[in-house]
Amino acid sequence: MLKKPRIPTEHQEQTLFVKWFEIQFPTVRLFAIPNGIRTNFKQALKAKREGMKSGVPDIYIPQWKLWVEMKRTKSSNTSPEQKDWHYYLVEHCNDTVIVAKGCDEAVNKVMEFMS
Repeated sequence: MLKKPRIPTEHQEQTLFVKWFEIQFPTVRLFAIPNGIRTNFKQALKAKREGMKSGVPDIYIPQWKLWVEMKRTKSSNTSPEQKDWHYYLVEHCNDTVIVAKGCDEAVNKVMEFMS
């Protein structure tokens, strides 16, 4: 029986994107928002008390006021909390938010943003 090809995880896609970005734009800084990190209950509660918010996009590029929401290439949707944050960041902060299904789409959308 043939096995279906495995869909890369969001982590794998984001890791590839960050590597590409840091090579392509070595003087531009970005950072990840670790909202989706798996941890124990005590650490999750501590992070929430420190201000972690569900739905904040995965990556921020401050110099460009650009947020990147990474998704898997298949079987991945934007949650209501994410949509709410995207709206807030665009409407109230004048930032740009891109949602990308996979590294390739993220690369294309960043290059489109730059032009």
